[in-house]
Amino acid sequence: MATSFEVVHNCGHTVTHDLTNRSADRRAGFARWLAGRDCTDCWKAARDADTQSREEWLAAKRAAEQEAAAAWAKQFDMPQLEGPEKALDWGERSRHQLMTSAYAALVVEGSWDEADWAELEEKARSITRAGWWIDQREAEGSDLLELLDAAGEGDRGTENPFR
Repeated sequence: MATSFEVVHNCGHTVTHDLTNRSADRRAGFARWLAGRDCTDCWKAARDADTQSREEWLAAKRAAEQEAAAAWAKQFDMPQLEGPEKALDWGERSRHQLMTSAYAALVVEGSWDEADWAELEEKARSITRAGWWIDQREAEGSDLLELLDAAGEGDRGTENPFR
């Protein structure tokens, strides 16, 4: 019974596969299945290219999110965040996403008016530790007021007028 199969792969390459590790009744079917796939080298090249394009896409997405977060922070007079350099951009994006989510939940879909929102914005301005915003990144926008009230003194900025 044959244990080696010469397979012409989907990519056009011909590879001899040793299928002795498969039971005899499954070898031919597996060889047919292999023929419908790219060879290992082509599959790895495609995977590596896909990883690179995914990384490029993610970098572009992060850059766009960062740009939106910075523009939003400037427009609404949000203070610079404090913390390790590598956490600042992430914290800024997290703050922007949570504040946007909170506005949608509390004002657009909820019963808050602009005065209520302005009060929440002031509380948010007092939280300048990037890590605090990162820690809250998965929170529901409707929970933001409670989260802001629970923030500790270490989360509030050095230039905080509410100290």
